[in-house]
Amino acid sequence: MKPQDITTAVKSSSSSSSLWIFGYGSLVWKPDFRYKRSQVGYVQGYKRRFWHGDNFHRGNNELPGRVVTLIEDDDESTWGVAFEVTGSQVEESLKYLNVRETACGGYVTKMVDFFPEGEEEEKKQPPVQALVYIATSDNALYLGPASPEMIGVQIAVCRGKTGHNLEYLLRLAEFMRSSCPHVEDHHLFSIERAALTAVSYLLAAQ
Repeated sequence: MKPQDITTAVKSSSSSSSLWIFGYGSLVWKPDFRYKRSQVGYVQGYKRRFWHGDNFHRGNNELPGRVVTLIEDDDESTWGVAFEVTGSQVEESLKYLNVRETACGGYVTKMVDFFPEGEEEEKKQPPVQALVYIATSDNALYLGPASPEMIGVQIAVCRGKTGHNLEYLLRLAEFMRSSCPHVEDHHLFSIERAALTAVSYLLAAQ
C-alpha cells in the first residue's frame, strides 16, 4: 500500500468517526495523546529494525541516536500497541503526532492491517485498518543496517531532548517481555545485550 498523508487518514476515518494508530516504538509506552482504548497486537509483512536515525528525541546532529522503523518483509510480523482515537481525539492525536513523528522524526504514514491479540482461537478478532508511521530509506535521517554491536554502542552513548537513547531501547525491550512474552524479537534483544555490554565497558573505564 502506498504511503498516505495525515489528511487522507483523517478523511478515511471520518465515516466511522474513529481511527486506530499502531505504535511499535516509543508509542507503546508513551503515546502522550488521548485515546478511547488500546490493544496489543501485530502487523504482518513488516519487521522492526533500529535502522532510523534520530537527531532530536534521542540524539543530535553530531551523535544521532538509533530508533526503530518498519521494513517490508512478507515473512515477518511486528508486535506493538494500537490506540483507538474517536471524535475530537482524532484531530488532536494526529496534530500531535505530526510534530513528534513527522516533523521531528522524519516518518511518513501508511494504513495497514492490525491484528489484535487473541489468546484463544475463538477470541481472535478480525484485523482493523490502522495508521502507522514508517521511515523510508530515502529519508535524510535514515541510517540503514549495521551489526547489533555497532548499533548497541551507538545507542549506549547517545541522548537527545527526550532522553537517553538507551532508555528508548530498554523500554521497548521491557514492553516486549511483559506484553508479548511469547514473541522472540532477536533483533531487539541482541541490540539490548550489545548496548548493556557497551555501558558496562564505559562504566568500568571511568
